[in-house]
Amino acid sequence: MSDLRTAPAIVVMGVAGCGKTAVGEALAKALGADFIEGDRLHPPENVARMARGEPLTDALREGWLDAVGERIATSIADGRKAVAACSALKRAYRDRLIRFCPGIVFLYLKIDRETAWRRVASRKGHFMPASLVDSQFATLEEPAADERAVTVDGTRTVAEIVRETIE
Repeated sequence: MSDLRTAPAIVVMGVAGCGKTAVGEALAKALGADFIEGDRLHPPENVARMARGEPLTDALREGWLDAVGERIATSIADGRKAVAACSALKRAYRDRLIRFCPGIVFLYLKIDRETAWRRVASRKGHFMPASLVDSQFATLEEPAADERAVTVDGTRTVAEIVRETIE
């Protein structure tokens, strides 16, 4: 966990419904870091696709990942830490983000399919339908041992996850 405290940037990652935004916002506040909400950086075409229940392809994610990476790099260049909420489901996506900031550490919020589906189905006003949860798990490549990543139980409370991360 010490990597997380000293990292210039943390990407809170995982499937839809794992708690990326809630944990990311709380972690950024606790660390005095900029918070970057990856969902807000999707181009309108991507949002429309997901709202229709269509999973994004790797090619459709490229520009979005670059937008997240650019926002992280801007915070770092301005002398601030960054915490970003970004699914970063595949290693290739994480590697793409690292090109913008080699010091990124990933905080993987691991949850099961049933929990993800229940959380996504109960969200109000979000473009991601529960029907895409299975595609998220199909795309997911959990961080490997050689990646700068920490895995935590995403079913724990936000406060517990943040406390463990900063301690």
